[in-house]
Amino acid sequence: MSRKAAKSPTRGHNLRSTRAKAKTRIDRMRKPPTDLEEQLELCRRELAEAREQQTATSEVLRVIASSPGGLEPVFTAILENALRICEAKFGMLLRYVDGAFVTQVMVGAPLALLDALLHKQFKPPPGVPLARVLRTKKLVHTLDAAEEQHKPLSAELAGARTHIVVPMLKDDELIGVISIYRQEVRPFSDKQIELVKNFASQAVIAIENTRLLNELRESLQQQTATSQVLQVISSSPGELEPVFQAMLEKAVSICAAKFGTLYLCEADAFRMVATHNAPPAYLEARTKQFRPRPDAPLGRAASAKQAVQIADIRTTQAYAEGFQPIVEAVELGGYRTILSVPMLKEDELIGAINIMRQEVRPFTDKQIELVKNFAAQAVIAIENTRLLNELRESLQQQTATAEVLGVISSSPGELQPVFDAMLANAVRLCAASFGNLYLRDGEFFRLVAFHNTPAAFVAQRRGRPYRPSPIGPPGRMLRTRAVVHVDDLTADPAYRERDPGVGVRRACRHSYRSPGTDAEGRRADRLPVDLPSGGAPVRRPGDRAAHRLRRAGRHRHRKHEAAQRTAATH
Repeated sequence: MSRKAAKSPTRGHNLRSTRAKAKTRIDRMRKPPTDLEEQLELCRRELAEAREQQTATSEVLRVIASSPGGLEPVFTAILENALRICEAKFGMLLRYVDGAFVTQVMVGAPLALLDALLHKQFKPPPGVPLARVLRTKKLVHTLDAAEEQHKPLSAELAGARTHIVVPMLKDDELIGVISIYRQEVRPFSDKQIELVKNFASQAVIAIENTRLLNELRESLQQQTATSQVLQVISSSPGELEPVFQAMLEKAVSICAAKFGTLYLCEADAFRMVATHNAPPAYLEARTKQFRPRPDAPLGRAASAKQAVQIADIRTTQAYAEGFQPIVEAVELGGYRTILSVPMLKEDELIGAINIMRQEVRPFTDKQIELVKNFAAQAVIAIENTRLLNELRESLQQQTATAEVLGVISSSPGELQPVFDAMLANAVRLCAASFGNLYLRDGEFFRLVAFHNTPAAFVAQRRGRPYRPSPIGPPGRMLRTRAVVHVDDLTADPAYRERDPGVGVRRACRHSYRSPGTDAEGRRADRLPVDLPSGGAPVRRPGDRAAHRLRRAGRHRHRKHEAAQRTAATH
């Protein structure tokens, strides 16, 4: 390098620039200790905040894990941690259900605000932060609530100034909000806002987990209840009362109702056959049959043949008009919400199940489906019982027939044992009080056998043939040659006119009469049987009696001919 190049002005300038840059770097490295301490302190604070937020998040997650199905402990932990970390004075968590907010949890709030909002359902007025969140589904950060045109209730009752309202969203659907408040004007930092957003997401997860867990529990409860009812049905063949009781008990318990009733339909009226936990005064008023008003819950369920739910019975027209059965039921039972589910067999109304709550709280769709399932099981139980009872009756009748035939075969030429066996079996199978058998002798009837008949009745008829009146049941039987069934003998025209043929039957209210035959084989005798309610006419004993009479006549004829032949040979 030449001397000229070494002394050039450009090279000198470059050297001075390099020395200046080096000096600047050294000066930067030689910052005062106070600046370094501030930076270190800032890093420490940020690290402490991050650890605190992580600890708070971990604590909330721990509460969620340890409180399956319980939301209040989770909400309380979220609010407590949010208030502590964000240096807020008080806070609350609200759920949004059916178009309204419900305050679930409040922490640190003044008493006036607690009384006004806790567990209360409300709709926010337009313009307040809560209404803006509802409209936009976005966070609202209010610097000073006292300066707002539309002041929220928290500002009026609790002195709230700076606050944030954070939405809780599930698939863009608002299910609640978290609000935290300061009583001074001091904005929340971005990190604090992010923390509350994180808590809102955790609250949504907790709500969803609780919903799924509760659905699983309800499903298991319903399956268990259904299994228990089916077990009662299988262990109580032919018995309906334990089945009805088990159904009502499970329905009331699982559906969180106060009491329940089960009705059977009889013509156009209903009769209560089972209850669970019903008030005694309510039961006493429901002992008789009644016809429900068409717009009453039971009447609507019967006509529509669908489940009917009334959220508040006091809002119905029947109650407003003072319809006595409804007013009486409400006053004696104290219920407000009622669910009435019809029991149907191929579109035929069999009965209904009613469950009631004493507060206004509608039943859920799943609870309604459960009661529908119980109603279907009740119909199956009724049908099974009917078939089983028919089978039992058929077996009893076959056994009774075999017994009578056994008596006939073991008593050749004797009528009294046959008549006694027929009456005993007829009275037992028909659940009657007593029975009589008569033979016709010309225009008269003669009592030849009786079973459990009152002594006064026997004394009046035994050995004293009587002529039946044309208007009496025996006279009608003679005229028509058909069975005569009298529902209530005291209401029969012959009894009202003091016909001697029925005047002594004060103990006999329901009768069956079956045509038989007299000694010459003509169908003319009758077999009256006292029944408490309904039944099928007893025909076969009368037929066998006629056959037995003919056999007895032929037997006497053969004995007479044999005696004549013996006398002729001698």
